[in-house]
Amino acid sequence: MSSEVTLARVTRSEWTKLWSLRSTRWSLFVACLAMAGLGPLIAAVSMAHWNQLGEFQRLTFNPLERAMGGYRLAQLAIGVLGVMVISGEYSTGMIRSSLMAVPKRLPVLWAKLLVFTGVAFVLMLVTALISFFASNAIFTEHHVNQTLGSPHALRVFAGSVLFMCVTGVFCTALGTIIRSTAGSISAYVGLMFVLPVVGDILPASLSNAINPYLPSVAGTEVASTFHDPYTFSAWGGFALFCGYTLLAVVVAAVLLKRRDA
Repeated sequence: MSSEVTLARVTRSEWTKLWSLRSTRWSLFVACLAMAGLGPLIAAVSMAHWNQLGEFQRLTFNPLERAMGGYRLAQLAIGVLGVMVISGEYSTGMIRSSLMAVPKRLPVLWAKLLVFTGVAFVLMLVTALISFFASNAIFTEHHVNQTLGSPHALRVFAGSVLFMCVTGVFCTALGTIIRSTAGSISAYVGLMFVLPVVGDILPASLSNAINPYLPSVAGTEVASTFHDPYTFSAWGGFALFCGYTLLAVVVAAVLLKRRDA
């Protein structure tokens, strides 16, 4: 039997490693629960308080944002798991065994990205569908429901799923670069959650100049129905976020090749 190291074999190995970790199951459970459950929960609360809303609030009610709002919490779980996919091996020392088994090293990174992104895409797609249709079933109570054919609906639906998948890739690259779980998660939270808050407290002229280029602002435009005139277009912002992710993956690949395990 051939002992040649191929990407397919490395991918099977990474699939086994991914599902052997308890943290994987818990992180994906939280991500799925947030994505599938938060939208319907918000929808139910909104409909229960519908009669208390003023006329302006009813006219500006955005069922699409509420139905797909779960991605904002799910991205945290996906990001943390993306980091742990590789940083966990550095913390236990298992990365040395992985790289000894795959001397060229880079197939390990490609396999991790392929397996994790594939799992995240399937799960987030399914849970996004559940959230969208369950939420809109609830919205029918006051006839504010939408379909995937409604304006912006398909783009926001697809955008939320794609944003989370690319976030997972970005975080796996961060984990490869920093090699520390705590450090990588801190960097992720700082870049995606803290920087936008800092940007918002800056003077308006400076904030409008900086905010469009922040990873989280650029990336989430594709999953938003509201367009800020000071930001990029929906797909333009997402393309920029993909550019940041590609840069992180390139840096991760270079460092993985050059540094000692």
